[in-house]
Amino acid sequence: MSPVPGMRIGHVHLKVSDLARAIDFYTRVLGFEVTQRHGTQAAFLSSDGYHHHIGLNTWESLGAPPPPSHSTGLFHLAILYPDRAALAEALRRVLRHGLALEGAADHGLSEAIYLRDPDGNGVELYRDRAPDQWPRKSDGSLDMFTRPLDLDALLA
Repeated sequence: MSPVPGMRIGHVHLKVSDLARAIDFYTRVLGFEVTQRHGTQAAFLSSDGYHHHIGLNTWESLGAPPPPSHSTGLFHLAILYPDRAALAEALRRVLRHGLALEGAADHGLSEAIYLRDPDGNGVELYRDRAPDQWPRKSDGSLDMFTRPLDLDALLA
């Protein structure tokens, strides 16, 4: 089967143990806004007026512990920022809130920062380079790599 033109991932819906804590993280730290609530069990968050990019619910997870490591499930959700300045501002908010980073990488195509949300879900904050800047092999295919990202340079 051929790829479907225009197809993309529209949103992620996360099971969380504490809805208020999750909303606080995704709004105050990452900059999303609540677009809709369903009582005390679910909320939908967005950026730029879209109906929702992230759904949060406690339907099956109220008070539950994070999923165990070394098991199947979500590795991370990735939040794409429009440019390097916006990614730097996101990093400043993360650091201002005292959150630990799990890593930061330059992948050639993108620059990424990795952390965990309050429920242990992996979160990648990243920005893409322009496609004409992507590293390529001699045959034209992508040559993605993982190198340390200079956070001081990003914040400058």
